[in-house]
Amino acid sequence: MELSEKAVPAPRRKTGRPLSFDRDVALEQAMLTFWAYGYETTSIVDLTTAMGVTAPSLYTAFGDKKRLFLEAVARYAGDSAAMADRIAGAATSYEAARNMLVAAATAFTGETTPKGCLLASATASGSADSAEVQRAVATIRGAIAEHLRARIEQDIAAGVLPPGTQAVSMAGLVIAVIQGLSVLARDGTTRAQLIDIGSTALGAWPRK
Repeated sequence: MELSEKAVPAPRRKTGRPLSFDRDVALEQAMLTFWAYGYETTSIVDLTTAMGVTAPSLYTAFGDKKRLFLEAVARYAGDSAAMADRIAGAATSYEAARNMLVAAATAFTGETTPKGCLLASATASGSADSAEVQRAVATIRGAIAEHLRARIEQDIAAGVLPPGTQAVSMAGLVIAVIQGLSVLARDGTTRAQLIDIGSTALGAWPRK
């Protein structure tokens, strides 16, 4: 009598060796290393040294440098839904933008973290890996800009902002200023100065 497919026992799946390190802690260290040195100039040796793991362990746990960076970026960016809620929940789109700029100035000048923005560290070189990294970072920035654009359009519809307000341009201005603040933070500009620069940029915000 022939055995049916259901009667044939499935092969047992081999399980890998358990990680000998705390993956979450290692990812945090990788994030800080990329944040400090950028994607392209950070080597595997830099990463394994900071993370306290061997190269084979890094590849087993995270895949490769590109996938590790993308996971570090996701950790850095945090909960996108929470970001959307903060923007949508602000009293006005102006307040949302101001909160974003102050938060950026604060994050870029932390005492226990590298200066500037991790997202700004993903520089293009023309390599396939770099192109994918750039797309991932651009997607995050684009999502933030889209949330702010929607909040601006809400104010336009409510009569808080003039009808001719360019929501896309205003949202893009905020993102551009945030990226500029990252560069200035790396140059040594103080938190107070960064906040002042952000406030000055918001002088372009349309008024009724």
